[in-house]
Amino acid sequence: MPFADELINGWTAESLTRAIRTAAPDAPLTALRAAGTRLEGLALRERADVLRDALLEDLPGDYAQFARVLRSARDTAPSFSGWLIWPVTSAAATKAVTDGSDTAFDDAMSLMAELTGRLTAEFAIRTLLRHNLDRALDIVTGWTQSDDVDIRRLASEGTRSYLPWSVRVPELIARPGVTVSVLDALYQDPSEYVRRSVANHLNDLSRDHASLVVDTARRWSERPDANTASVIRHGLRTLVKRGDAGALSVLGFSADNASIEVDGPRLDRTRVPAGEAVELHATIRNVGDADARLAIDYIVHHRRANGGQTTKTFKLTTATLKPGQSVEVRRSHSFRPITTRRYYPGEHAIALQINGVATSPATFELLPPT
Repeated sequence: MPFADELINGWTAESLTRAIRTAAPDAPLTALRAAGTRLEGLALRERADVLRDALLEDLPGDYAQFARVLRSARDTAPSFSGWLIWPVTSAAATKAVTDGSDTAFDDAMSLMAELTGRLTAEFAIRTLLRHNLDRALDIVTGWTQSDDVDIRRLASEGTRSYLPWSVRVPELIARPGVTVSVLDALYQDPSEYVRRSVANHLNDLSRDHASLVVDTARRWSERPDANTASVIRHGLRTLVKRGDAGALSVLGFSADNASIEVDGPRLDRTRVPAGEAVELHATIRNVGDADARLAIDYIVHHRRANGGQTTKTFKLTTATLKPGQSVEVRRSHSFRPITTRRYYPGEHAIALQINGVATSPATFELLPPT
């Protein structure tokens, strides 16, 4: 399996060149032919940009001419699909913005919807959102009623605040709630593919607008269908890890732990060799008179290079304890080297977090590699 950056490669450039040649046989396509040799060492989005720029250079006419070529390639070239669609849709969006007319803008939005089933247009649409967010969202709102599942997903995924691999749309972050109507239309979508996008979109919003997200999730919970609970749970996951009281309340967890006794966390060792694991163990007892519904996570306090600490929260379990009932939790946490985190030797710690409230941490020393 190729690395993500290699999904757009020399073969992609060749396929795109062949597809465009079927629609524009007189175009020399010099830039596209050369672009395939310039992708090595570039990140995925940078590769898409190289092919986008080459396509724009090889087809220098106005937007209407450009769009006709793309639609002709779509209709006549069997290879016009897959990862080459990213630079194609990106080029169309760029061309429309350069044109500056509402006609070109609206047609480019239509082209996004037409091609998104061949490869998602979620990355390319960002150019149009940045150019005229309100006009784009008017069109996106119509997409939420489409019979095409890929178009409905594009409505949610393309308008996320922090869409991976994409350029940011600052106005999406600066205008709280501007996309909530899109999510309201889709959170009960029949497709899990769309609902998962809605949950990820809601989770994106929680990074900047926690109260808006909690209010939205609470509204949805008051008019649920069979899938609403899972959408809300996934959409609130970051707020739950933060211990946000509002998010926990929506999910039925109280931040008041007065009726809970926690023995732990206890660790199986106080000195952990680099590359090995530490096991935590704790007992949680309901000493109150009513059932206690608990969201149980754990927090690792990692040592930083400067000697300070940073925390990361990990999901553990949920439990409902009757009065007098207890639950034991165990988890082995590995310090095996991974590409997304660097471990520094020295004092670390682990705490439990129950319904958003952290216990006192148990400390241990991570030893340097031998």
